[in-house]
Amino acid sequence: MAIAIMTSGGDCAGMNPAIKQFVDYCFNKKIRPYLIYDGLEGLIDGDIKEATHDDVTGIMHEGGTKIRSSRSKRFFEYEYRKIAYENLQSHGIDKIVILGGDGSFRALNQFHQDFGVKFVGVPATIDNDIFGTEYCLGVDTALNVIRQATDAVRDTSSSFRRACVIETMGRDCGYLALVSAITCGAEVCIVPELEYDLDVIGKRLKSELADGRKYIVCIVAEGCAEDKCTSTNQLVQWLEKDIGIETRATILGHVQRGGNPTVYDRLMAAEFVTHAVDKLLKNEKTTDVVVYNKSEFQFVSIEYVNSQKYKIREDLLELARRLVN
Repeated sequence: MAIAIMTSGGDCAGMNPAIKQFVDYCFNKKIRPYLIYDGLEGLIDGDIKEATHDDVTGIMHEGGTKIRSSRSKRFFEYEYRKIAYENLQSHGIDKIVILGGDGSFRALNQFHQDFGVKFVGVPATIDNDIFGTEYCLGVDTALNVIRQATDAVRDTSSSFRRACVIETMGRDCGYLALVSAITCGAEVCIVPELEYDLDVIGKRLKSELADGRKYIVCIVAEGCAEDKCTSTNQLVQWLEKDIGIETRATILGHVQRGGNPTVYDRLMAAEFVTHAVDKLLKNEKTTDVVVYNKSEFQFVSIEYVNSQKYKIREDLLELARRLVN
């Protein structure tokens, strides 16, 4: 029996520990593990290799994905999916573990409908925005990268009595910014999920500065800045002109996707992948996604994952409401 693993879409820390666990666990189960390089594009191009222990030695601490990733327009066309299927057949592979987001899962679901290839999806995206799971692989590492950067920027801001605006990733979901604002002690949190009023926030900040506050930390999600036309630079200008405090901006960008995977992401990677392989070994016609809810791993259908838009838990939103008024 042969099973392949691939990573698709945006990379994240935790993918390499998942790949290592996949290979080691397959060998333990007497299964031939295969690595699909370069995501869906590699599937089409036939960049598929039977894995050895040497392929995954020493990758636990590395961010990103050793087998690389991609997004593929070609995979939307049947003729290229057929080529991908023939590539799998040449290796005797009819089962895939895919690490990615809902777009990657939809692509594999269409692949299954076309050719019957079974797969289990592992949610892996730093935005933590996949419906049906409380946690996605890579989130904890991304949050720790943001925490480290925010703590460092706060140090210099407090030294110069400045404000800082820190922009996190999150085009459609403010999870990273919200949790970072709560856990880093920010004074302002701007995310798409919470209505905010700069006039009200400004009055609060002026009062706090008059009462002895020496610096301000403002964390903003990139998607919120786009949606509401409140760019990071505009927030800098607002803090300087309206609040009267010297301000610097830090856009973290893709640094949030990399970095040494945390212990939690390494453990979650091992558990996610183990459940995925076990599911595929049951020889069911599965197109499921393994999810994590209420401290338990479960399997849900791709249709369920795509049925609704992910929403941040209300209790987390409540913790940050004081930062938007």
